[in-house]
Amino acid sequence: MSFSSGRQALLAYLGSLHLPRGSEVIVQGYTCVVVPNAIHAAGLTPVYADLDPQTLNLDPREAEKLITPRTRVIICQHTFGIPADTASLRALCDRHGLLLIEDCAHVLPDDAGPPAIGRCADALLVSFGRDKAISGVAGGAIIVRDAGRAEALGVLQRCAAALPRRDIARLLFYPLLYAIARPLYGIGIGKALLVAARTLRLLPPIVTEDEKHGAMSPLLQRMPGPCAEIALDQLRRLRRINDHRRALTRLYLQACKDRGWKVIDGITADLPLQKCPLFVKNADAVRAKLKRGNIHLDDGWTGCVVCPRSVDASDAGYLGGIDPHAENVARSILSLPTHPGMTERRAHLLLDHLTPHVLQ
Repeated sequence: MSFSSGRQALLAYLGSLHLPRGSEVIVQGYTCVVVPNAIHAAGLTPVYADLDPQTLNLDPREAEKLITPRTRVIICQHTFGIPADTASLRALCDRHGLLLIEDCAHVLPDDAGPPAIGRCADALLVSFGRDKAISGVAGGAIIVRDAGRAEALGVLQRCAAALPRRDIARLLFYPLLYAIARPLYGIGIGKALLVAARTLRLLPPIVTEDEKHGAMSPLLQRMPGPCAEIALDQLRRLRRINDHRRALTRLYLQACKDRGWKVIDGITADLPLQKCPLFVKNADAVRAKLKRGNIHLDDGWTGCVVCPRSVDASDAGYLGGIDPHAENVARSILSLPTHPGMTERRAHLLLDHLTPHVLQ
């Protein structure tokens, strides 16, 4: 069932469960704020479990430590397209009578894989936002195994409100403006266009100011038809998009090997990574140096356990120190882009600029 965003699809699914207020949902540290926001909007409580630093995904052993009589759901995400240990999480959920949601915002498998994704969960969460595995500019969906749950979600979808036409126009304006601004960014014109558009509120933010402080409206909205058409077009080209990401993943992995840079165990050359994470001692300093050369690597998943950095983590229910591995990842991560606009030539240039600054 599709809705206007992935966070709305998650809210719809959690709402359809009719769980007792305050029931607990285990999520991992190092996630986007919209996930705990949707949990709060459904009247539930997010509980943060630490991640496995070799996969950046929820550690099943850490999740099991946090299960209480109030726990009802576990959400695992495939961070940046690195597959989570869904087999262990499925077994854990079966032992404790819990539901498992796979967050597939960062990766959608094609006929070449990754084969482990989408096989073990009770529900799959998909997002079609601007920075996801495929983009419809906006939109999201929840896919469920249980026919009764699907029927309940269908009722919620039919009752959902339509997005105002002005909001749809703002969404559709984004790819047009970005296509004009991106090639002009290096000479300052592109940046000025984007700043002006944001100032005039011609572009909807990916995360609103209210969401950064833990608030989410409980009002459900349908996915706009034009956004669905864009997402369907990308879905038809999924293998091509994923193969482009695989090629850049292989390029970055080989560059790391050649330069002696460490790579976490969960990354393999066959993955269509949404971005390729490196871990360095001076991540913020490297980003600052590259920014002075008009190279921008601050993707919103840096320096924070509940992303983006401008979020008030306490409003999202996260208290500093509870997930040390996640906090270390947030401090040291430096992500390299694999999006469809990133060419291999640009990736080589990025690596050339990056090499003098990396400290491991």
